[in-house]
This record gives sequence, structure tokens and C-alpha cells, in this order.
Amino acid sequence: MDTEAQPAERDRSSRSSRPEPGSAAGEEPEGRSRSAFSARVAEWVPGGRLTLTGLLPLLLLVLLATFVVQPFQIPSGSMEQGLRIGDRVLVNKVAYRFDGRPRRGDVVVFDGTEIFGHGDYVKRVVGVGGDRVECCGEDGRVRVNGEPVDESAFLYPGDRPSTVRFDVTVPDGTLFVLGDHRGDSSDSRDHLGSPGGGMVPVDRVIGRADWIVWPPGHATRIERPDAYARVPAPASAGKGGDG
Repeated sequence: MDTEAQPAERDRSSRSSRPEPGSAAGEEPEGRSRSAFSARVAEWVPGGRLTLTGLLPLLLLVLLATFVVQPFQIPSGSMEQGLRIGDRVLVNKVAYRFDGRPRRGDVVVFDGTEIFGHGDYVKRVVGVGGDRVECCGEDGRVRVNGEPVDESAFLYPGDRPSTVRFDVTVPDGTLFVLGDHRGDSSDSRDHLGSPGGGMVPVDRVIGRADWIVWPPGHATRIERPDAYARVPAPASAGKGGDG
């Protein structure tokens, strides 16, 4: 038999209508606390609530640009015809935090200071750590780990894969990069004799260029081409064979 006392309807009614200590009847302390907090912040910020309302979106944009995505303006024709001078692209700064390292075919933005010059550069990854990259074979194509790469989908019309001959092995932790407009690109080929051999350290990569967002008529997603799908893993311990 249940012996627990059950409150009568009158008891429930009187209990629910009784105000909380230190508060007026019907007032919610939580709502009052949130209002008081925002009021204090507004008093502290010059301009009050109006300034606070304008600062919050700006703060969000700064956080996004610092940790997630960053706009980048294409400064030269080295990546034509896919990326044109003046195009604005969004650089995905978290692409390699969850998806490993840059892969062959990715278009990356990196800090080229003391590698190619001063400032940030945008190029396509052709070789990753352990890869042997050479040009050009009898078929006139770039070869990666012995496999010829068909670059016709993104190479600038009329350009040869390279007028400079090279045969290099990419050190671990670095990238071999080329511009799509080979006749108008300063890239890894031009710095083979420099310290570092024209290779870009992975930790210099700012992010992967994923979207062209301006101008509107040229806006599109930057896809990773299938040209490198058949490239085998390098002979050295199977490193870098990500296709």
C-alpha cells in the first residue's frame, strides 16, 4: 500500500504561486540575470548596445578568418585559366587538420617567404613527401613515381607541362608545387638550385583553396582533378601514395 502523502490540489496551487525568495511574483531570476549581464557589458563598451551589436558580427568574422576560412585574392596569372587575376577564393584553413596532409592535385595557399620570395602564393601540389617527380618523358608529360600525368584538364591552353627539365625526389614533410599556367609561373622548378630545392614545407601551408567566390559569374568549387588517381605510392616505404 502506498503510504506516501500526496499533495492536495490546494497545496499544489499555493506552492506554485508562492514567489521565490528575493524575487517578485512571476519573475524569472534566470532572465533577469541574462539581462543584467548584457546591460553591464553594454555600459562598459563605448556606444552601449549599438556598438555591442556591431562588434559581435565583426568578432565572428575575425574568428572565422583566423581559424576556419580566409579570403585570398589571386595576384597573378600563374594559375590560369582556372584562377584568374583578381579572383577571390576562400581558403579552407582546417582542411588538413582532419584530413591529413595536402594531396597531389590540391590547390594550396602557402607562405612563400624565404622559399619563393615574400608573401603568400597559390600553386597546385604535384608531388608529396617521398615522390619522384620528373619532366619530361618521351610523351612530354610530367611523371610522378613513373606514372605519366594527364594535366590537360587544368593546364593553361597552349602551355607545355614544362620547358625546364627536372628529376627530383620530394623530401618528407615538403611539397613540390607548380602553377597551372606553366609559362607564367614561378614555382618549384625555378628554385631547384636554391636552399630547400624549391620544396614547400607542409607547415608553411595556410590552407586549401576550395571556392572561387568572386566575381559571381566565375564562382565555383575548386575540385581536385582525377589526373593523379593512377599515381602509385613512392618506392620508399609506400609514403605519399594518396592518389
